[in-house]
Amino acid sequence: MTKNLPHDVVPESVRDPAQLTGAVKAWGKELGFQEIGIADATSDMSQSETGLQQWLAEGYHGEMDYMGKHGTRRTRPAELVPGTLRVISVRMNYMPEAKDSWVVIEDGDRAFISRYALGRDYHKVLRARLQKLADKIATVAAPFNYRVFTDSAPVMEVEWAQKSGVGWRGKHTLLLSRDAGSMFFIGEIYTDLPLALDNSVANYCGSCTRCIDVCPTQAIVGPYRLDARRCISYLTIEHKGSIPEMLRPLIGNRVYGCDDCQLICPWNKFAAHTGEADFAVRNGLDDVSLVELFAWNSEEFDAKLAGSPIRRFGHEQWLRNLAVGLGNAPSSPAVLNALQARRDDPSPLVREHVRWALQSHEDSRV
Repeated sequence: MTKNLPHDVVPESVRDPAQLTGAVKAWGKELGFQEIGIADATSDMSQSETGLQQWLAEGYHGEMDYMGKHGTRRTRPAELVPGTLRVISVRMNYMPEAKDSWVVIEDGDRAFISRYALGRDYHKVLRARLQKLADKIATVAAPFNYRVFTDSAPVMEVEWAQKSGVGWRGKHTLLLSRDAGSMFFIGEIYTDLPLALDNSVANYCGSCTRCIDVCPTQAIVGPYRLDARRCISYLTIEHKGSIPEMLRPLIGNRVYGCDDCQLICPWNKFAAHTGEADFAVRNGLDDVSLVELFAWNSEEFDAKLAGSPIRRFGHEQWLRNLAVGLGNAPSSPAVLNALQARRDDPSPLVREHVRWALQSHEDSRV
């Protein structure tokens, strides 16, 4: 048993919550998490509940019906996992060595893909690491009840990360850290262990509104308030149907997600490149042409994006997004030929967006 403990911890000492908490954090760092914090799962979340209900009432969740399905289980951990006393929040940096994002965004012939999605699916990576952390805890703290989460259940991840001191909610609604900006993933372990608590940190956004001002579709309707129905990340990933025509020109060449609000944030000058090989760029997706990606058939899509978060939404949605990007691209024979080649695509969704793209080029010549 003792071989799993840090050198300065002995089996007897882990019975003390503070000592066990220190061991948990040391193990978390060994497993590749840059920050680990502990929050009280029984703390008052009434303000968060009210905010969520107001957000849902405004319809800002769009088609994400799951956001309202679980009631108070989203804010009351013990209703989701009985006996939960603590929430262990972790963060893991994901920013890979990649082509400068603004350079790609400003080149209308290239496809911009959110930097978190250039490598392996983070759900798999974080879940496996969190499970390893739980396994280590179990060697010295049995009986130990827990459940691990990575963007996979009704968990208010940012709220718990705030309470645990891992960061604060930025005006773009993402978690921010003075040490790492926002280019990281977060995950949680709900547990019945009475671990020592961490203090929340102050909000350092100040009077800055750069994230609000830069949003291409003005989806950030106010500080800490996002209308997902206008958000490019929602439109290109979560939204399954036709993208509203009025928003298509504003999407530009962003074919999977949007990082603008993060790229403009001053705190991201502290974002560190990841050391995780799983998050390294695959298939040159950090700097690739729209035409090249639009030519992939479904077999190529599945094979090249195996293990990628992009593969989760399917080839049809991929083509829909790329058609919008090609509709916004500078007119050229290569772009027009690519669109014409899919004018009779089997998917009505793809055909609709291809027709729009071709019409956009026709209108630009008038």
